[in-house]
Amino acid sequence: MPLLDDIDRAILNRIQSNFPITQRPYLRIADDLSLSEKDVLKRIAWLKEKGFIRRIGGNFIPEKLGFVSTLCAARVPEDKIETFAQVVNCYPGVTHNYQRDNKFNIWFTFIAPSRAEIEKNIKNISQKTGITEIINMPATHVFKIKAHFDL
Repeated sequence: MPLLDDIDRAILNRIQSNFPITQRPYLRIADDLSLSEKDVLKRIAWLKEKGFIRRIGGNFIPEKLGFVSTLCAARVPEDKIETFAQVVNCYPGVTHNYQRDNKFNIWFTFIAPSRAEIEKNIKNISQKTGITEIINMPATHVFKIKAHFDL
């Protein structure tokens, strides 16, 4: 994997929290870092291409928007992990999907307008992938921890 330079680290540090809400956020970031907007955009595209950035977007509290959320754990055979992850990631309400060292080895979070929609989507995922062991653990209380990684 390619190495990050000091400018890449500065950009990653800057975009993690307090992303500018302006017509030209990347120009504001560029100004803050004494760079050109073009250079910031080019570097962010490269960071996304290389997998350092998965997505850039807002984080919302589902309950305040009338949505519900759940954490799911699935038991997926090693040879089906990639296919299972691709199917799960097709659903717009999936915010995270990751592998863990556990017999329930794939975990993902799901947000939707209702628990019924989440249950329907989990059933569809099971039918599409053949994975029947998916535990649905609806959120009853949400704890948000600000994750900021100082690079």
